[in-house]
Amino acid sequence: MAALPEPVDAPEVLRSPAFAHGMIAPPGRLLFVGGQNGADADGALLDGLGPQTEQALRNLLAVLAAAGAGPEHVVKMTIHLAAGVDPTAAYAASQAVWGTRRTAVTVLSVTPARPGALVEVEAVAALPG
Repeated sequence: MAALPEPVDAPEVLRSPAFAHGMIAPPGRLLFVGGQNGADADGALLDGLGPQTEQALRNLLAVLAAAGAGPEHVVKMTIHLAAGVDPTAAYAASQAVWGTRRTAVTVLSVTPARPGALVEVEAVAALPG
């Protein structure tokens, strides 16, 4: 069985149940997943931050699966939220799709490149095998 990325939490830094301070990636190939937003297979954006976040994460899971990986292989996610949105719905939606899998996460407030997009997620995964 291939080694999985493992979380690293510095004892002198407040530990979050939602994300890890860092991740140790096993040796091997890396997958860099470009920004996935809340658009369905036809390119239509879903309505609202919660549904867009769920769809963005489903899109991310689809790219991971296409590379032979899953959420357990992700070592870093960057989540871009539209400036001014309340992230509460995004956090709840991420729990629904992503579960409690901890990884290193950065959340940024940005001006979206696509009008109507409220969230975009990118990731780095250590591919198994």
